[in-house]
Amino acid sequence: MKSVWQSDSVLPEFPELKEDIKTDVLIIGGGIAGILTAYFLSKNGINYILAEKDKICNGITSNTTAKITFQHGLIYHKLLNSFGTETAAIYLNANKAAFEKYNELCQHIDCCYELKDNYVYSVDDRRILEQELSALEKIGYNAEFCENPELPFKTAGAVRFPDQAQFNPLKFISAIAADLNIYENTFIREMKEHTAVTDKARIKFDKVIVTTHFPFINKHGSYFLKLYQHRSYVIALDNADKLNGMYVDESRTGFSFRNYNNFLLLGGNGHRTGKKTSGWDTLRIAAKKFYPNSDVKYFWAAQDCMSLDGMPYIGNYSSNTPDMYTACGFNKWGMTGAMLSAMILSELISGKNNEAAKIFSPSRNILKPQLFINGIEALMNLLTISNKRCPHMGCALKWNSAERSWDCPCHGSRFSENGKVLDNPANGNKDI
Repeated sequence: MKSVWQSDSVLPEFPELKEDIKTDVLIIGGGIAGILTAYFLSKNGINYILAEKDKICNGITSNTTAKITFQHGLIYHKLLNSFGTETAAIYLNANKAAFEKYNELCQHIDCCYELKDNYVYSVDDRRILEQELSALEKIGYNAEFCENPELPFKTAGAVRFPDQAQFNPLKFISAIAADLNIYENTFIREMKEHTAVTDKARIKFDKVIVTTHFPFINKHGSYFLKLYQHRSYVIALDNADKLNGMYVDESRTGFSFRNYNNFLLLGGNGHRTGKKTSGWDTLRIAAKKFYPNSDVKYFWAAQDCMSLDGMPYIGNYSSNTPDMYTACGFNKWGMTGAMLSAMILSELISGKNNEAAKIFSPSRNILKPQLFINGIEALMNLLTISNKRCPHMGCALKWNSAERSWDCPCHGSRFSENGKVLDNPANGNKDI
């Protein structure tokens, strides 16, 4: 089950750390957020190393749909209503700056970078689209309404952001990471004060940045309450229609569309990790209906950390950890989220001020409705009678028949049939 990116890219390889080392900044996690942070620290002349327990970008980054956009669903009317005009505008401008940084870097990298209009459509709710357009106008961005998106089914319209982008993320990473100070197969077994312990070495550091998708250190930050994980599926279709833009349903359970070379990437069927799912079957049925002459060439699944309020957590890991930072909770917008995180974290590490950092602080107010939902979900699964339990915090694991894995509904850890950890925050294998 490889993504189209893995089948069409070759990433550089890096050595395992086998001797003790000292660094100013340790980055834990070699996905796109960690690698971009390392890239900016390198450009700023800051001493760092990046430790990845497996191979770089072998997890979440390799399974993205790789849309680069600051149109994150219909988020702006929600931000305007919840936080006001200033926060909504800062969010938009910060993610727009992240988009522009990609545009700058990709001019010099062969990574299939293309400017494409991005559309968020609704199947049956024109009102919610109009609300988003009104909110965008209030915060100073003029999006457009599209009456008839080029989709194979009827919609109520779409909100259009012109000149967004798509690319091959692994080809981009291959160029960005080539000269960085990275160690692969370097699993952090234990964290002590200003020291990380691996199987073969100790890493002494002044500051540490955790970019492991879901933060794995439980005693700080309460991420087990602030995050849950959402799973979705993608198929790459040959002999399907070519679209001129990128499309996503405003509903998390709807479909997304984009082209890559001769393939149409059809995604969707999203659900909270650990819940029952039909997996790729729903997408295959839709493909036969919408594109009857198409064939499935690749299929894969993605997993996303979802925050309480729709904004990622970027900054100090907690209010009482001044030398520890994190970036997580990208809410399905990992490409701009990763770049935004790298820009903010590299500036914080360098002692510079970043206006956007205040709204993304992981220590912001957590009293949101999703907190109650997360708590109930955790309590129900902790009380479930089962001998298959997640080593992260003891929740009952659920069998995922579509992917043949044991999944945790509380925090999204996943294990193979044989107990090998597939997705964190669980930090090791499980006896099954």
